[in-house]
Amino acid sequence: MKKIYTFICLLALCSLSSCSLKENTSSISVPGDFFRKYSECQSVVNGCYIPLKSIYTYTYMIATECVTDHAFIASGTLDCRLDISPAIPRYGSTVWTQGYLGVQRCNFAVQGIENSTAINETQRAELLCEAKVLRAFYFYTLTCFFGDVPFYFDDVSDNAALERISMLPRMSADSTRKACIEDLKGIVDKVPQTRTSDNAGARLGASAGWMLIAKMAMWNKDYEEALSALSHLEEIYGEDLSVYDYAFNASFRNHNTPESIMEVQHNYVEGGMNYTSNVACICTPSCTMIYDESGNVVDATFDGVSIPELGHECTVWSAMRPCMMFSQGLQPKQGKDIRKDVNMAWEYNGQKFINGSERPWPGPKFWCPYMKVSSDSNNYKVFRYADAVLLQAEAWFYLGDTEKSLHYLNKTRNRAGIGDYIFRTDVRLEEEIRNERSRELWGEFQRKFDLVRWGIWFDKVQDASDYMTLKENALPCHRYYPIPDKEVVYSKYHLDNNEYKKYGL
Repeated sequence: MKKIYTFICLLALCSLSSCSLKENTSSISVPGDFFRKYSECQSVVNGCYIPLKSIYTYTYMIATECVTDHAFIASGTLDCRLDISPAIPRYGSTVWTQGYLGVQRCNFAVQGIENSTAINETQRAELLCEAKVLRAFYFYTLTCFFGDVPFYFDDVSDNAALERISMLPRMSADSTRKACIEDLKGIVDKVPQTRTSDNAGARLGASAGWMLIAKMAMWNKDYEEALSALSHLEEIYGEDLSVYDYAFNASFRNHNTPESIMEVQHNYVEGGMNYTSNVACICTPSCTMIYDESGNVVDATFDGVSIPELGHECTVWSAMRPCMMFSQGLQPKQGKDIRKDVNMAWEYNGQKFINGSERPWPGPKFWCPYMKVSSDSNNYKVFRYADAVLLQAEAWFYLGDTEKSLHYLNKTRNRAGIGDYIFRTDVRLEEEIRNERSRELWGEFQRKFDLVRWGIWFDKVQDASDYMTLKENALPCHRYYPIPDKEVVYSKYHLDNNEYKKYGL
């Protein structure tokens, strides 16, 4: 593992702007001075958010959505064709480094907050919950992306701890998730049970904690544990999903919407500090600039269509596109599903795109109004309550309660205007739950993880992807990214990529 751990005590010295969380670190000078007061404890927790911005980029969208059965992209970014190996891990290097940087910062925060004498117990519980939720999220991401990975909750405070942790081997992802679940269960019921959007600054709290417990329990096939956590979310967000309008709550441009459980926070101030990313660059129709006689850009068209809300200063790259099985089968233009015109775009205000009649572009859900070059200031939806509702449908199905499974499945279907699902067989109901997750959560960084969790990723890519190069390159080992070779070397070969070795990689 990289020796990034050596510099853990520098995090509170940085000028932090992530997640729109403001703090003053001017009085923090040396490690022994940390956690002297509430604002300093909060500053350290703020630092735990920073690695999220480096993970959630357009390449993460490619790695999680565009190598699946419902989307692809013909891009120069080679993750889209799974041209990856331990020697050339592509985006795996970023997710590994930033994921463990997040773990490192959270471990430091947790230990410092637990030992601080400068805060009251209410403050301690809320800060600990926030740091532990973020820590669980980084481990959730690492296990979804790499499978079995090193796990530790230790604060790396000396060389002996650094040496020990740097040589940790792959460890059971199930056990890692179980440890995170137990850690979260010890704190999430001790803080206000509120929606994330109701928290000051949309800081993560109980809702995100319950969601992570449910997510990790579903991976572990512990459906009763998942339902227990999901019942808390139902109490917080309510039983009636229809009060949350899909178009408003799912659109990335709308920050911290009521249905959101977790978003990656962005803001952009021209000429000032900014925290943005670039997902909209691959989710916008192709752009043609229009110039005046002096050579200045005065307007733009998008695949032949004027879209005033997008302005004329954006940078657009090769776009992800839905697979035909999705756009003509699961969520067709002629269907009644109201989500189709948010997820995808065949036209805009009655104007048909030149190259969008057969295969639509990503829809306004992902567009960033008046984007400056590649500075996408949208918030990225990570978890929404609809996801939790569909997890309830799935968990009840695997526990054998068809009636309750249909109850929750029909909540998202009814909100989308496609009516109740008519039960025929268990096999078809299972497939419908999986299809409904595709329709509801399209483009929300989840599809590959779902397919891997169900054990069907490779077969689904071969059956449904429209990108031949991806299908030719894909191997069963690509269900997870390889651990970068250099990390294996740093670990003195305690880490391995044995699954990739089976395929000569």
